[in-house]
Amino acid sequence: MKELIIKIIAVFVILITVSCSEDTIDLEGLGAVKGKVVKVGTNEPIENVKISTNPSSSTVFTDKDGVYQLNDVPSGEYSLSAQKEGLLAIFEGITVIANSELEVVLEMDIATATNRAPAAAILSTPIDNAIDQPVEVKLVWSGSDPDDDALTYKLSLRNEENTTEEVFENITDTTYTISGLSYSTKYFWQVSTDDDINEPVNSTVFAFETEPAPNNRIIYTRLVDGNSVIYSADESGGTEIALTAISKNSFRPRRNTANGKIAFLQSVGSQIHLFVMNEDGSDVKQVTSTVGVSGFNLEEIDFSWDGNGAKLLFPNQNKLYSINIDGSGLSLIYQTTGDLITEVDKNESTGIIVLKTSNLDGYAVQVFTIDEVGTVQDVVLTGISGAVGSINLSVDGTKLLYSHDISGSENVNYRQLDTHMFIYDFGTTTSTDLSTDKTAGTNDLDARFSPNEASVIYVNTSNDGISERIIQTVSILDLDGRTVLLEKASMPDWE
Repeated sequence: MKELIIKIIAVFVILITVSCSEDTIDLEGLGAVKGKVVKVGTNEPIENVKISTNPSSSTVFTDKDGVYQLNDVPSGEYSLSAQKEGLLAIFEGITVIANSELEVVLEMDIATATNRAPAAAILSTPIDNAIDQPVEVKLVWSGSDPDDDALTYKLSLRNEENTTEEVFENITDTTYTISGLSYSTKYFWQVSTDDDINEPVNSTVFAFETEPAPNNRIIYTRLVDGNSVIYSADESGGTEIALTAISKNSFRPRRNTANGKIAFLQSVGSQIHLFVMNEDGSDVKQVTSTVGVSGFNLEEIDFSWDGNGAKLLFPNQNKLYSINIDGSGLSLIYQTTGDLITEVDKNESTGIIVLKTSNLDGYAVQVFTIDEVGTVQDVVLTGISGAVGSINLSVDGTKLLYSHDISGSENVNYRQLDTHMFIYDFGTTTSTDLSTDKTAGTNDLDARFSPNEASVIYVNTSNDGISERIIQTVSILDLDGRTVLLEKASMPDWE
């Protein structure tokens, strides 16, 4: 009996204990996950992000406010993912509890957020501080990227002469050839590497110096794409170098050995002006501005150095002007009563100036000399028919080189039929024909004395007015020995 009572009490205690215990969590059932997707750092909402779980339950996309909600997700452990093109996918572990709503805010970054910047380019050729480099130089470097991204390069080039920086962009190779550099000039170059993701990375700066200019004593012009371009060459016609830009019409070059400059004419709008440059084509400066160079015919106009390279003499219609090469000191030297001044040359040692004048058609030519105050000294040519040009005084001032169309033809197109070169002797007042071996039907034009005056340089071309022009030389003592120097060239000067 006693044992039965004990058993009844025990059962009663158990029932009381069970009835008094707290409710337990139901670990099986459905829950929900909600939240918002924002940009890292700015908390801006991101729309249209794909939200899903693994193991798979359901998939939704964020709305315009970046908000998402996954309903009826079976309770359990999941990996919550957020994915959108252009952004780094993210995964976050979550626990879904039945009959509960879990809120998770997700931050997303751009897809390239972990991308590493490219390495700085390593410059290799020319080596730093290389000297005697050609004026067309091949620059070489190497580049790499830790993520193997496609790279582009920007090359920057400047020189010690000025602050101008040349930039060459969107280079896909690790070499780049630059031409048209100046002689005897120090250049600095740098390469910037871009992976189109990170900020561009700059290399170190390398320097190189170009070789000295060759001793090109002959200068001349050649037509390139419709413009006259000035070139230089050595005395055999080799090492040709373009001195002026193809985009500009530059002509009638005149070299001065005293100052190492070349003066020339160039079109500026509708006018013609005087310019000077270094012998390698660098440091181009305009000399005339308020008064331009003008005369009968642009193909015939010529000017002269003066003051041992400090000044220039030039014609403007019927006036002769002097100007300093820095553009100052413009002054009127001489004026005709009406005829146009087309050519001028001055002898530095004697101070004598020779002028060629003509009427509006280029004829009724007079060639005469004046002193530095404008007093006429000697009349070389007057009252002759036909075109005249190429006036050039000898170094001692005793002789004058000129050309004359001995056919006497005068037509509205200024076509010359049989132009010969002559040397006039001021002492004997006689002229010697240098064109005795000239091919029939051709003209000898633009004649100039050689530096030692033992020969002349000139242009020979057909008298049809359209054929190719050839620069030749001939010895004054051997007029049968004509030598072709340069083809498709004109307006030579040899100093």
